[in-house]
Amino acid sequence: MSVGTGLAIASSGLSAIDQQLAVVSQNIANANTSGYSVETANLSAATAGGQGSGVISAPATRQVNTSIQTQVNNSIAQQSYQAVISTTLSGIDQVMGTPGQGNDLPSLLANVQSGFQTLMTDPSNVVQQNTVVSAAKTLTGQINSIASTLQSAGQSAASTITADIKKLNSTLGTIGSLNAQIVNLAQQNKSTADLANQRDAAIQTIASLTGAKALTQTNGSIALFTVNGIQLPLNRSSPITATTTTNNTSYSIGGTPVTFGGELGGAQQLINATLPQIQAGLDSFSQALSSRFAGAGLSLFTDPIGNVPTAATKGLSAVITVNPAVISNPALVRDGNVTVTNASGTPIPPNPAGGPAGYTALIQNVLNSAFGTTTVGGSAQPPAITAYTDATGTVSLPYSGSGSLSAIATNFTANEASISSAALTQVSNVGNLVTALKAQASSTSGVNIDQQMSLLVTLQNAYAANAKTVTIAQQMWQAVQAMVQ
Repeated sequence: MSVGTGLAIASSGLSAIDQQLAVVSQNIANANTSGYSVETANLSAATAGGQGSGVISAPATRQVNTSIQTQVNNSIAQQSYQAVISTTLSGIDQVMGTPGQGNDLPSLLANVQSGFQTLMTDPSNVVQQNTVVSAAKTLTGQINSIASTLQSAGQSAASTITADIKKLNSTLGTIGSLNAQIVNLAQQNKSTADLANQRDAAIQTIASLTGAKALTQTNGSIALFTVNGIQLPLNRSSPITATTTTNNTSYSIGGTPVTFGGELGGAQQLINATLPQIQAGLDSFSQALSSRFAGAGLSLFTDPIGNVPTAATKGLSAVITVNPAVISNPALVRDGNVTVTNASGTPIPPNPAGGPAGYTALIQNVLNSAFGTTTVGGSAQPPAITAYTDATGTVSLPYSGSGSLSAIATNFTANEASISSAALTQVSNVGNLVTALKAQASSTSGVNIDQQMSLLVTLQNAYAANAKTVTIAQQMWQAVQAMVQ
């Protein structure tokens, strides 16, 4: 082998090692980057006349298990969907109170009932009358707080959608740009590994937001499709939009309706179904509370101007209050303020001014009828409203409206707790799946630090050996030149 050939081989080795060092450094720097696939520098031997003449460096490639990568993205989409629902419901849980701790609706309703039972023993007792009014105020205050929290949850979900749509359109544009760069480099036989890793990270973001799936095209670009088969635009020409109104959110691409999973799908589920159902349950309880007390002879729970709603009223829970007339005159919880008719058809008017101080007829009707399952007239209490219909559609409750006020309050509380618990369980389950799949992806496509550090040491030794060869070759050339001179 000539000195020139040896120098050329050593020089090509140095160049190849330099490329490998760059790839190893890139891998180590991204060892903890989610979704990053380890890159490999590809080398081959160069020959001339049957003799080795150096090393040829090919474009770096990635070690990717596309099947596991797809599963990871799918599980992340499920996790994002359930997480936004569970997080929202956990905030509502805190306001709903804890059963048995005295701050939940059934317990607060029981406090009102207990107040009437105590008042029954001494109807003229002003302190006990005020205790009933105070318990009623606490109950309506809790109802108002839950309604306010539900409204805030809806607004928060709408804000999430606004931010996510902006992020979605931006990320789609990024993927479109990366597609173009990858196709261009591939045509020049250059490495696309770095750009492909960047694109995979962006695809994972899209999956988290929408649940969209990526399909690789023959030229190396990718296309993204929603859960209902609509292709997402990557050229920024047709941005995705969201239309949000009360209890309704929809998505579209250039006017074409589109369905999303991921966080956007979860936020849409909250606004369109989950929160309206909980709100309907709270309104239903509020309406039953107001009408059943009025039916017993006492309009204790009303709207702010003292009216008892006579039809399905959406949003009643946000404004229900203790009747201002009762607040002004607590003795009405003894006397009543509505004439009712008993089973024999006899009218039962309120206790008139100056009437018996020990009047108990109204209190007895409240305990037996308002808190019971039959009306003052002896018929079964009409069931609470279980369906609300408006321009956005019909919201139906998954439980019966029959039974006592306590049963209705318990059904409402149990339903919300069940929805929240199911969401929390789903988040936990899918979270475990995501962790397992990511670990599997990392073991097949991720960076193994030990391997990379070992390779780094090997490359450093190889670099030193090739550099030594170059130095010796230079010394030999210098010796030859000195002999010639």
